[in-house]
Formats: sequence, structure tokens, C-alpha cells
Amino acid sequence: MPEHTGETRNEQLTRNVGELLQELRVAQAGVQILFGFLLSVVFTDRFHDASGFEKSLHLTAVLLAVAATALLTAPAAWHRLLFRTGSRERILTVGNRFVLVGLVCLALAITVTVGLIAKVVYGPISMIIFAVLSAVIFGVLWFVMPIRMHPGNGDQPTGPPT
Repeated sequence: MPEHTGETRNEQLTRNVGELLQELRVAQAGVQILFGFLLSVVFTDRFHDASGFEKSLHLTAVLLAVAATALLTAPAAWHRLLFRTGSRERILTVGNRFVLVGLVCLALAITVTVGLIAKVVYGPISMIIFAVLSAVIFGVLWFVMPIRMHPGNGDQPTGPPT
């Protein structure tokens, strides 16, 4: 169902780009905090004693955080570079895809980090349990619920809560 706001197409695109950039600020804060934590870990004495598997998990989390950073900041860079070139619609289309992939990378980076912490603190069984639990939480809250809430699925409430 199309959105009827009384805006011109240009006004709607401008608003949508602004909303996309605003949403990215929330995700970027999470990526920055996680990335800072992951970078600081390598400089601890305990990290040098970590197993090869634990170091591989750490590097995987770092690489996922780097990918999330690149994907989640790309639309802001594009907006700056393509400002006033009539590219808003393309920025929105491609930017939306990048944001979704960036959010997946962020969720995976956090999941791997949680698994790594659980492995170091409690062992391999805890790593699996907490990593799966983290992945399920992200999957349900970030992807399953929005898909189920989509108006075309019939699960949308019929009115405001009473």
C-alpha cells in the first residue's frame, strides 16, 4: 500500500534519505562500540595465550564488524558525494540493501563475539548455546517480526492499543 503524505516525489525522496541516514546513526553506534572492544582485546596479555580457534573467532568478529562499518556508512558517504545530483532514489534503493546486509554483518559480529566470550569464560558448550541464543534474538527481533508485521501478511493490528 503506497504512503500518501501529500508530498511531492522529490520531497518524499528527501525525507526518506534523511530517515535512512538517521536510522544509520543508531546502528553505527553499536558497530563503533563493538569494534572498539574487539580492537582493545588484542592488546591484553590473555589474548596472546588464547587458542588458535579463539583467535580465529576474534578475527572473524573483527572482519564482520569492519564489513558492517563499511556497509552501514556507505549510504552517508554516497549522500555527501552525490548531493544535489538527482540520485536520491538510487541512494535509497542501493543504500537500503547495503543497510540490510550491514545489519546482518553486525548481528553476526555480535553473535560471534558473544560466542567467543562464552567460550573463554565457560567453555565450548556455552559458546554454542549463547551464540545460537544471540543469533535467534537478532533473527527474530530484526527480521522475523518486521516481516510478520508487514501489512500484506494480515498480522497487523487493526487499530491502536486500548
